[in-house]
Amino acid sequence: MEERLLISMIHCFFIAFGVIVGGAFLGSLGSLLTGEPPYTSMVRIAKSLRIWAIVAAIGGTFDTIARFEKGILDGSTFDLFKQIMLIISAMGGVKAALLFFEWILQEDIT
Repeated sequence: MEERLLISMIHCFFIAFGVIVGGAFLGSLGSLLTGEPPYTSMVRIAKSLRIWAIVAAIGGTFDTIARFEKGILDGSTFDLFKQIMLIISAMGGVKAALLFFEWILQEDIT
């Protein structure tokens, strides 16, 4: 059964947020064990996980491309709109996670 759009957007937001926060925290733990500075590693890992968090949140790239194709070629505009909104929601989750790290680390992440 198809979920409502708003529920899917909330899921995408928090999945992307969780990928960034969890990956950066656990990655910095690995840096701490190897003797590297964990805060610097946390920022570096959070930056490098951005695109992967979006891909994980929308459920992979091939499904999204297939839905874009269906939306464009078959005239199913709702599928196209839904995928665009899910990507925007995932991007919002990534941005919120980066802002969270800026707040925690008191460091500017660009």
